[in-house]
Amino acid sequence: MTLILKIDPLNPEMDKIRQAAEVIKKGGTVAFPTETVYGLGANAYDGTACLKIFQAKNRPVDNPLIVHISDIEQLYEVASEIPDNVLELAQTVWPGPLTFVLKKTPKVPKEVTANLDTVAVRMPAHPIALQLIRESGVPIAAPSANLATKPSPTKPEDVIADMNGRVDVIIDGGHTFFGVESTIINVSINPPVLLRPGPFTVEELKKFFPDLIVPEFAEGKKEAEIALAPGMKYKHYAPSTKLVLVENREIFEQVVKVISQKYKVALLISKEISEKFKEYPTLVLGSDENLYEVARNLFDAFRELDKLNVDIGIMIGFPERGIGFAIMNRARKASAFSVIKKLEDVYKYVNL
Repeated sequence: MTLILKIDPLNPEMDKIRQAAEVIKKGGTVAFPTETVYGLGANAYDGTACLKIFQAKNRPVDNPLIVHISDIEQLYEVASEIPDNVLELAQTVWPGPLTFVLKKTPKVPKEVTANLDTVAVRMPAHPIALQLIRESGVPIAAPSANLATKPSPTKPEDVIADMNGRVDVIIDGGHTFFGVESTIINVSINPPVLLRPGPFTVEELKKFFPDLIVPEFAEGKKEAEIALAPGMKYKHYAPSTKLVLVENREIFEQVVKVISQKYKVALLISKEISEKFKEYPTLVLGSDENLYEVARNLFDAFRELDKLNVDIGIMIGFPERGIGFAIMNRARKASAFSVIKKLEDVYKYVNL
C-alpha cells in the first residue's frame, strides 16, 4: 500500500519529510517533486533498493538513473575526476536543473549507472527534494516517477495514477516549476557533449563550454545507441494516442484539414492560433512569447490527449531557442519521430 503525504512545496513540514526519509533509509522508494518533474527515488548507495525503481516503472535496466545530492560534499562521494570548470559551474548554478555526467566512485552501485563507469549527478532546486535528501543522509537516485514510455509527471495526480500501489510513498508537493526534465551534459570527456536539453539552455551552456557538441539525438532526431543518461534511448514522453509533429507552421492548417478528413483529431497548439481552430478539440500549450509556459504544460497536454478519445494528436512546432530546444526534443521523441516538414510527409506517417 502506498502512503501519500501532502507537503507544502515552499515550507515543507519536517515531520512528514522525516517520515519519507525513513523509508529511503530502510531501502524503500519515494516519489517526490523536483523543480523539473516528479522523481522516483531510492538510496543511491543501495543497489537492491534502486532495482525497485526499475521494477516500479517497468524501466529497462540499461537506462541509468540520476543521482540527486543536497550539497557539494556529496558530489565528491559519488563522482571523481571533476574538472575545475565543472566544479566552478556547479557551485554557481546548483541547486538547479543541470545534470553532469562524470566518472563515478566505487560507492555508486552498478544498478544506478547501468554498469557504466560514469554517473549522472545534479542538485535539485526544490525545497522538498533538498530536505528529503538531507534527512535521508544519502544521495537519492531517481528517474522521473512515471511508468516507462509515458509522459513524465508534473503534478501529483499523474504520479498517483502511475505509481499508486507500486511504490512506498508518494509526496504530493503540487505542480512542478519547469515541466521538462533537467539538462544533461557529459563532462567526463572533452569536448563536452549535450545528452539531453532542458531548462538550462544550450545558449547558457555555450557561455561555459564554447566547444559543446550537440548531437542529433540531443535534438530528438534519433535515438542514442548507448544511454549514458536518461532520455537518450527508448521511446519517451509519449501519449498512448498517436502524435504527429508539424514543424513547418506554414502548412499546419493544411495538415489538420487532410488528417481530419479521415480521423478524429485533437490539436496541441499555441495560444496565438487557438481561435483559428475552434471546431477541433484543442490543448493550448501556451504562448509563443513564453516558451517556459509551453514547457510547463507539455507533459500535462500529452496526458490530457489520451483522455480526449481521438485517433491522432497534431502538435505544432515551436521555435528552437532557449527552452524551445528542449520542447522540440520531447515532442519529436513523443511522436516517435513522426515529423511533418512538408505536406507529403503526412502520407508517410498517417495511413490516409
